[in-house]
Amino acid sequence: MAMTFDLNVVSAEGTLFSGRAESVQITGTGGELGILAGHTPLLTGIVPGMVRLVKQHGKEEVIFVSGGTCEVQSGSVTVLADTAIRAEDLDLAKAQEAKKQAEEMLTNAGSNNDVDYVKVSAQLADAIAQLRVLKLVKKFG
Repeated sequence: MAMTFDLNVVSAEGTLFSGRAESVQITGTGGELGILAGHTPLLTGIVPGMVRLVKQHGKEEVIFVSGGTCEVQSGSVTVLADTAIRAEDLDLAKAQEAKKQAEEMLTNAGSNNDVDYVKVSAQLADAIAQLRVLKLVKKFG
C-alpha cells in the first residue's frame, strides 16, 4: 500500500479536494514539483496550470489553478488557489475565446492607452494554461 498524506485544494469559491493522496504534481514559481509522502517542508507560489493528484488507492484527478500558494508540511499539503476548476468542468470554447481576446488586446495595445498589460497578460496565461490542461486530459487534440 502506498504511503499517503492529507491534501487540501481550496480556492475562494470553496474546497475542491480534501482527503488522502499518494502524490501531487504542481507547477511552482521555481518549476515543476512532484510531492510524495515525507516531502521536505516548503512554501512556494504556484503559476497557472494544473494540479495533478493521485488519490489514495490510485485514482487520478486534475484541477486547473490560476495561481496561488502551495504549502508542504509534515504529513500534509495545502494548495491555496486564486481560482480552481476541475478539469472536467473547464470549457474549451470559453478558454479559446479568452485566449483570442487577450491576444487581440495585446496586439492592439499600441492604439489603446487604457490597456492594463499585467492584467491582460495574466488573462492570456490563464487561458493558455486552461487549454494545456484540457489537452492533457484529452478533451481535444
